[in-house]
Amino acid sequence: MRVSIFGMGYVGAVSAACLANEGNYVVGVDPNATKVELINKGVSPIIELDLDVLLASGVERGLIFATPDVREAVFSTDISFICVGTPSQPNGSLDLKYVRAVCEDIGKVLAEKDDFHVVVARSTMLPGSMEDVVIPALEEASGKKVGVDFGVCNNPEFLREGTAIYDYYNPPKTVIGETDSRSGQLLVNIYENMDAPLIRTSINTAEMVKYTDNVWHALKVSFANEIGNICKEIDIDGHEVMDIFCKDTKLNLSAYYMKPGFAFGGSCLPKDVRALKYKARALDLELPVINSIMENNQIQVDRGFDMIVSKGNKKVSILGFSFKAGTDDLRESPMVEVIERLIGKGYDLKLYDKNISLASLIGANRDYILNHIPHISKLMVSSMEEAIAHGETIVIGNAAEEFRQILSDTKDEQVVVDLVRVSDLRSIEGRYDGICW
Repeated sequence: MRVSIFGMGYVGAVSAACLANEGNYVVGVDPNATKVELINKGVSPIIELDLDVLLASGVERGLIFATPDVREAVFSTDISFICVGTPSQPNGSLDLKYVRAVCEDIGKVLAEKDDFHVVVARSTMLPGSMEDVVIPALEEASGKKVGVDFGVCNNPEFLREGTAIYDYYNPPKTVIGETDSRSGQLLVNIYENMDAPLIRTSINTAEMVKYTDNVWHALKVSFANEIGNICKEIDIDGHEVMDIFCKDTKLNLSAYYMKPGFAFGGSCLPKDVRALKYKARALDLELPVINSIMENNQIQVDRGFDMIVSKGNKKVSILGFSFKAGTDDLRESPMVEVIERLIGKGYDLKLYDKNISLASLIGANRDYILNHIPHISKLMVSSMEEAIAHGETIVIGNAAEEFRQILSDTKDEQVVVDLVRVSDLRSIEGRYDGICW
C-alpha cells in the first residue's frame, strides 16, 4: 500500500519504518529540512532501539522517501497518517494547531485529487477533536464531504518509548475508529497480519480509548507507589507485595471490576479502604489516590440519586437493593443510602429484591433488616410485578437476572434508571437512562 505520514517525530518515524518493513511504500512529510535529510539518508531522527536499522533498510529498498511537499505526498499515496504533536497548554488543554495546519494542507490537495483518499489521525487527541477540528478543517479546505469524497479514521498508537518497534508488531489491540466502512477497511488491510484483537468502532470511542489506557497506566503507577510507601514504613517489601498482587489475573488484573456503573459496597471494600487510610494517617503518609477512593464512591452514589430525582416522578420503584446480585447482604449497600435519601425527600417508594425478601424471613440479615432499617422493610413488596406497577420511575439497583427484560416489562410512559447495565441499549431520552452509558 502507498502511505504518507505527516510528522517524522517519534510515532511518525516508527510507523514509517515498520510499514516499509512490511513492504508498503511510505512517504514521510515534515517541514523540518534536517529531519527530511536524515530520513532520506536512512538515519533515524530519534533514539529508539532498532529504528535506525529499519529506516536504513527501507531507504535502501526504495520504500521510504521523505519530503516537505504535501502535494507530492498526498498525490503519490492512498492514505495519510497524521502523527504531529499535540502538546499541553498551560491550562491542561491540548494545542491542536499542528493538527489543524496539517489537515488544512492535506485538504487543499484533496480539492485537486479525484481518487478517494483516507486521512488517519494517530496523534493523541481528546474525544471530539476529530469531529470539531480534523473533519471540519479537511472539509473546509477541500470543499468535499467526509465519508463521500474522502475518508477519515482515528487509529491510536500504543507504543512505549524504548520498545516501540516491538510494540508496533506486538500490539495489545488494534483500534480503528471510522467514519465509514470503506475507510476503515483500508486500515484493516494494513493491519491484517497483526496478531492482536482488531476493533472497529466510532472515531469518538477510539479517541477515548487512548486516554483511558494512558490514564489507567498513570493510576497504576500511582497506586503501586502508594502501596509501596505504606510497605516501606511498616518494614514490608513493597515489590514482593505487588508481585503477589499481580499473580491474581482472575480479579486484580482482569476485566472483572472494570465495568462502569454504580458505587461499590458490601462488608469488605469500604471497611478495608477506610482501614488502610487510617493506617496511612497514623504513619503520616500522604496517599491522594487511596484517600480519594471513598470520596469518589460517594460521588457515584450522589450521581445515581440525582438521576432518579431528575426524572420528576414521585412514585419510584427500586428493583434490587442488596449491594450486588445474588446476595442478601445490605451492609454498606449504596442503594440503601439512596433509598433513605429518597424517603427523606418524601418519595413514594416500593422496593423489591428477591434475596432480601427471603432474608427478612430466614436469613442472617433478618435482624438487620427488621431492627436497623425497619422503615425500609415496610416498603418492600413480594413481587417484581407489584413494584413495577407502582413506579413512574423504575430504578435497577443490582444486576439480578430477572431484571434483564425490564424495558419489555415496563410501559412507554415509565422511565427506567439503570445503575448496573441490565440492557445493551444506550440511554434513550424519557425512557431509559444508564448511569455511565
